[in-house]
Amino acid sequence: MGRQLLLLQFTLNLIFIIASPAQPWPGYTLYFPQNGTKAYLVDLSGNVYHSWTFPSSARTAYSTYMMPGGDLMRTVSKSGNYFSGGPISGQVQRVDWNGNVVWNYVYSTQQYCSHHDICVMPDGNVLLIAYERKTAAEATQAGCSQAIEMWPDKIVEIQPTGATTGNVVWEWHAWDHLVQQHDPSKDNYGIVADHPELLNINYKTNKDWLHMNGIDYNADLDQIVFSSHNLNEIYVIDHSTTTAEAAGHSGGNSGKGGDILYRWGNPAAYQASGSQIFKVVHDAHWISSGHPDFPNYLAGFNNTGGTGGKSCVDIIAPPYNGFQYLYTPGSAYAPSSYNFRHTYSGNPSSNNSNSQQFPNGNILMCIGLAGYIYEVDPNGTVVWSKTAGSALAQSHRYPYDYITAIGNAVPPTDLTVWPNPATEILHVHLRQSIPVDCQLSISDIAGRLLLETDLRGEEMTLDIRHLQSGTYILTLLTENTGRLTRMITVLKK
Repeated sequence: MGRQLLLLQFTLNLIFIIASPAQPWPGYTLYFPQNGTKAYLVDLSGNVYHSWTFPSSARTAYSTYMMPGGDLMRTVSKSGNYFSGGPISGQVQRVDWNGNVVWNYVYSTQQYCSHHDICVMPDGNVLLIAYERKTAAEATQAGCSQAIEMWPDKIVEIQPTGATTGNVVWEWHAWDHLVQQHDPSKDNYGIVADHPELLNINYKTNKDWLHMNGIDYNADLDQIVFSSHNLNEIYVIDHSTTTAEAAGHSGGNSGKGGDILYRWGNPAAYQASGSQIFKVVHDAHWISSGHPDFPNYLAGFNNTGGTGGKSCVDIIAPPYNGFQYLYTPGSAYAPSSYNFRHTYSGNPSSNNSNSQQFPNGNILMCIGLAGYIYEVDPNGTVVWSKTAGSALAQSHRYPYDYITAIGNAVPPTDLTVWPNPATEILHVHLRQSIPVDCQLSISDIAGRLLLETDLRGEEMTLDIRHLQSGTYILTLLTENTGRLTRMITVLKK
């Protein structure tokens, strides 16, 4: 059975369908008006399958994601933040299917504040983007050409510990990875063109210097990608470091500490020659390693960088070199241009917006300021659309399993998985009455396909040593009983 058809079956509930490029990718689409009090899950007919209502004191700041089982992880516009501008958050919530807040975490003081995007990691921890405050004296000492207060970005990983508490278990600061050639008597002095692994503090200097707006995590590489509105680039950094290593220039899988491993979209930001591709970029993310066309490619929403100033999504193939990236000193990072581009034909969205790439070649586009969501097939034909009626930041589609993965309707005796938690080996057992020719797959909680195989016989042993610690969904697809799913936990020693 071909990969395209198998991946389509992975997201269907109970039945097989024949893959067709003219069909929308099966699942429910989540959208949420920015600064609004609602979130909607709609089916492929555009009907509201489920909705959530939030109090006016907890309006959606920018991003919301659905987790397996139907919970939402969302950013909240906290009142009384020291930091201003959009979209300031300062608060993140986990809300269950019935609208109950099960985790409410504030990350806001006069020294730092979360904003824009978040990323839920496979182990349930949450990556936050946050401003941190630097005084004018600190800015000039760092080599800034202007004596101004600055709000550089940092990334913090929060481990939820209680209803309102969490531990910062890892962090990375842009301020630790600067270069400047303005003043040799100040910190971070060097030739900008010689240090593409560092950020030029004097490139478009202002208070909100980077303005990060999108973040994603790649579990296979243990790396983070983020996008910068003001520098018109996406960046990859190493997450395998300790916090101490992330503040320096060595350590981690890459051996480079917290320095930039890869950057793309605007070579002028590090004084390299080459074309600027991104003109306002949002939604930096990896495409699943299981995608047949773009495995482990990077994507960004190019707000006004398309032909004629149109909005588009650009997809690139990074030049991987193990946990590093190939680079020729003195040049721009490869590739010299995008590998694939889809352009929105309507008026551009100068802000917000995102895209999602499906394994059948379809692409979901959210044109943020227009509040318009649509899906195109590989030929560019619109196969699904939804007009939200208000401005959006993002929209996402989730497989049907997401709302049933925890509350399994099939009796547990049909499918037994042990040990759970597991470390290196996982045993899968079916009762004899179930057909013994089935498709078995494991995905992470973000829906990325990590393993797929045929199950022939009543029992199978899986080698899961390549999986990191975290929570995963094991799915078994059979012809007459449909879909069986189990949540499994992997704990590495």
